[in-house]
Amino acid sequence: MTADLVRLLRRVTQRRIARFAIASAVAAGTSAVVFPILYVLGASTTVCSVVAFFAGAIPNWTINRSWTWNVEGRVAFGREVVAYVVLSATTLVILSLVTAWTDRRVQSVPAGHGLRALIVTASYFAALAVLYGMRFFLYERWIFSGRSRVRAALRSRRQVWIAARANRTP
Repeated sequence: MTADLVRLLRRVTQRRIARFAIASAVAAGTSAVVFPILYVLGASTTVCSVVAFFAGAIPNWTINRSWTWNVEGRVAFGREVVAYVVLSATTLVILSLVTAWTDRRVQSVPAGHGLRALIVTASYFAALAVLYGMRFFLYERWIFSGRSRVRAALRSRRQVWIAARANRTP
């Protein structure tokens, strides 16, 4: 690789990371409003995590697809939607477990002071921050990559079968 190509790839990756951070900030901001409101209203941490996560996941997917990775046109259902849902569900399970664990640890803090809600909400965002790098890597290499390795593998198997069949002797 030439030095110019390496610099170009680095710039593109840095721009994507910055845009991914902005999209994540929008999603986090949405979640930051939803989670503590539900928690103060008495919802369980699991309900708070699920609703807050989906409140942020919808704009996150839309912004990342169209702006961060510049994917246009038809949605690749398997790679984009199903993979995003699987990654989101995994993230959601982790967030729910972390917030439930934190909630059990802060029961001694009086509920009326807001400190308990702040600590549990902070645990939600701390876990989300830890998952940030993993999510970017999977978005970059799989979900919004623009190419399906599964489809290519299946197409390759079919081509091998057709070529082998054509070369058979009766």
